[in-house]
Amino acid sequence: VIIAMFITVIGMTTVAYGLHPPRHVETIEPSRVFSDSRFSKVGQPVEMADGTIEVQMVGLMFAFAPAEVRVPAGRPIRFRLTSTDVTHGFLIAGTNANTMLVPGYISQFTTVFDKPGDYLIVCHEFCGNGHHVMSGRLIVEEPK
Repeated sequence: VIIAMFITVIGMTTVAYGLHPPRHVETIEPSRVFSDSRFSKVGQPVEMADGTIEVQMVGLMFAFAPAEVRVPAGRPIRFRLTSTDVTHGFLIAGTNANTMLVPGYISQFTTVFDKPGDYLIVCHEFCGNGHHVMSGRLIVEEPK
């Protein structure tokens, strides 16, 4: 009886999630990331109408593009990220900023850095032989 209930629950959830995929899924052609208009400002922080600073970054073997980004402290920073080749991790060390960069999908999250500093960005998902050297730098500056 327990096995039958288990199989029934698995089957029902499989059908339910298959019919209703997660919302806000944004896709992108991995081979065309740098020519896609949604990633026309890679590495250039852009102030949005709501006051949020948007930063676009791309993960590729074995680097982040760009390798260094500067943002102001105390402002909401929206990261829009994707990968051109394989799955990469994106972790800003010492913070809770953490996501996966999956080819074909755009990852997005917003965070605020309260104090200025120099933050290391690392790939935490094994992406190949050069994975250990894949890093970037986020410089949070005093607001101007």
